[in-house]
Amino acid sequence: MRTLLSLGSAGWLKPLRPDLNMPGIFSGLLLLLKIKLVLSLDDRIFPAVTQQVVKVSTVWVLLLSVGCAGSLQERPDFLERTISIGQTTYRYQVFLPLGWRQGEIWPVILFLHGNGERGNDGLRQTQVGIGPVIRRNPEKVPAIVLLPQCRKGMWWTHREMETLALSVLEVSLQEFNGDPARTSLTGISMGGYGTWNLAARYPGKFIALAPICGGVLPPPGVRIPEGHPPVEFSVAPYREMAKRIGDTPVWIFHGTDDQRVPVSESRKMAEAIQSAGGGVRYSEYGGVGHNSWENAYDEPDFFQWILSH
Repeated sequence: MRTLLSLGSAGWLKPLRPDLNMPGIFSGLLLLLKIKLVLSLDDRIFPAVTQQVVKVSTVWVLLLSVGCAGSLQERPDFLERTISIGQTTYRYQVFLPLGWRQGEIWPVILFLHGNGERGNDGLRQTQVGIGPVIRRNPEKVPAIVLLPQCRKGMWWTHREMETLALSVLEVSLQEFNGDPARTSLTGISMGGYGTWNLAARYPGKFIALAPICGGVLPPPGVRIPEGHPPVEFSVAPYREMAKRIGDTPVWIFHGTDDQRVPVSESRKMAEAIQSAGGGVRYSEYGGVGHNSWENAYDEPDFFQWILSH
């Protein structure tokens, strides 16, 4: 028993780190094993006390586990899902807003990550962009957020990745009671390009667009990946993109000091949409580099705007 008290005061029995995203019941059971292991050191000296503490601790851990597991709507974290398209299985993440319930219909935000988060682990896309904002302030996002992951060696403008994004959207609308009439699209960097492309190929599918440090034409010197569909170099690519998007509300973001995607890409798109009579807001951040998504998602009315249409 003295061993239990000494190790407890030293912090050895502290709960597992919450950021490991492990269900509460497994954390609780592991904690119970710790307690029993420590008590076994003293059960020869205090057998009666040890037996009673184990009984009490077992009940306490089970109650704690149920509480930690909680309901989905109380956990400001992401749910992992998989989807199979052809012979390939993809991982993606879903955020359910606080207060989510199965019987209610919720707005949906589809998020397309950037180049650095590509892969097949199903996690990287939650670590940059909209994911950290959700983890810090889940109450700011009263919507279902979908985070598919683009494979390495591809862009969101590959047909396979376009199909992935749309398939994740469709199955999630069904599983989580998402509202197809209140679905918006946002993306950063490569995902900003994907936002423009997806909105132009499926006009009217999304109620609002928020491309961040993206563009229409690839940056100078960037090699187009193998297997990518032909890039449309029309005489007026920005005007053509604006025409395809139509009157869908758009809020564009970019940093003046972006060294990866020229700020001119967003400036030209904002001008083209204005000339076409579309609804556009343009936020340009002086002295900000490529990571302008930190400024964009921190705008006080960003989520209110993207969900208000």
